[in-house]
Amino acid sequence: MKAQTLETQSAYTPHSAIEALKEGNSRFVSKNQVNRDLLGQVSDTAGGQYPFAVILSCIDSRVPAEIVFDQGIGDIFSARVAGNIVNEDLLGSIEYGCKVAGSKAVIVLGHTACGAVKGACDDVKLGNITPLLAKIKPAVKAVKTPVDKAERTSANKQFVQDVVYKNVRMTMDEMRANSQVLTDMENEKEIVIVGAVYDVSSGKVDFL
Repeated sequence: MKAQTLETQSAYTPHSAIEALKEGNSRFVSKNQVNRDLLGQVSDTAGGQYPFAVILSCIDSRVPAEIVFDQGIGDIFSARVAGNIVNEDLLGSIEYGCKVAGSKAVIVLGHTACGAVKGACDDVKLGNITPLLAKIKPAVKAVKTPVDKAERTSANKQFVQDVVYKNVRMTMDEMRANSQVLTDMENEKEIVIVGAVYDVSSGKVDFL
């Protein structure tokens, strides 16, 4: 399969970009990945890049976006940070991917059993991890059940799962609140911003 070109990128709509990622994940789960000449794609993209989507995901080694969505070199922008949070630098990167480079979709991808979410649930404090986890704690607080403080820890798998999903949704909200560029593009239907959660046990992506 050849790499994306300006023409193939332009043919995507926000909807078809999401569908392409869903189909890619289905191929991944069914072990029916596309046969790609990756070195050929290196050559194809030497003069430029035309990714059709931007994926903001966690740094977790079990969640490599290109692999779980069965994409090749030059297909997607991949922004990774523990807990799939956003800050000024990440927003700038995503704005570049969409406004400058032409991507049609932004996916905030969380995952089950997220270590960063667990750390936020347990109020872990360690070096620069502390301020990073502070960006996830609003999602911890937003999940109202269970009420018992003893059950609001990483030992409670359902609580962690609920915070993972809430964190994805709140990251999307923060993205819209703090990026006028992305908000305007979404309002003009030039892009779509969606959330998803990857299951580290099955390989499936649940789109919200």
